[in-house]
Amino acid sequence: MPELSRFLGIVIGMFYREHGVVHIHAVYGEHEISVEVETGTVHGHFPPRARKLVLEWMGLHTPELLENWQLAKQGQPLKRIAPLE
Repeated sequence: MPELSRFLGIVIGMFYREHGVVHIHAVYGEHEISVEVETGTVHGHFPPRARKLVLEWMGLHTPELLENWQLAKQGQPLKRIAPLE
């Protein structure tokens, strides 16, 4: 999974040539979730604090995530996104 960002032990990524709704994957230790970018719908389980941080980060970087989704669909290199500070 190409890494878009990393902060506070959370790794955010996006797979190439995925289908369906625009989403990201987040990994925190042994936990993994996918989150729909446009709705914030979470699939999977994360500790509550980590989940909140991912959603906060997504809210700050939605345009960059949408741009990366288009790049991923075309098999182009993805752009890194600033971590949550």
